Amino acid sequence: MITLSARETKNIQEKVVGLIGKKEPENLLIKTHFGIHTFGLKFPIDVLILDNKNEVVSIKKSLKPYRIFLWNPIYEKVIELPSGTIKNKSIAMHDTIDIKLT
Repeated sequence: MITLSARETKNIQEKVVGLIGKKEPENLLIKTHFGIHTFGLKFPIDVLILDNKNEVVSIKKSLKPYRIFLWNPIYEKVIELPSGTIKNKSIAMHDTIDIKLT
């Protein structure tokens, strides 16, 4: 099990804005079935898609700005992370993530 702290988006505005306008990335938990975008970001991010048991079902390393990332819509938990986090923490498919909300 891998523990990650993250701030959870609480409303549609926070979901849409996400990390836009931030100078540096932070760990962000978003619940959505529709995919994410990196339009307006100034940095790449790592992305984890989790199932309802917090098991990693999809990984995207270093998603560049101005991109779209889609996944199977049966999953809704997304964690956006600073680029390099997946590699540095050796996160792999089927790992379980313990999310500590900040």
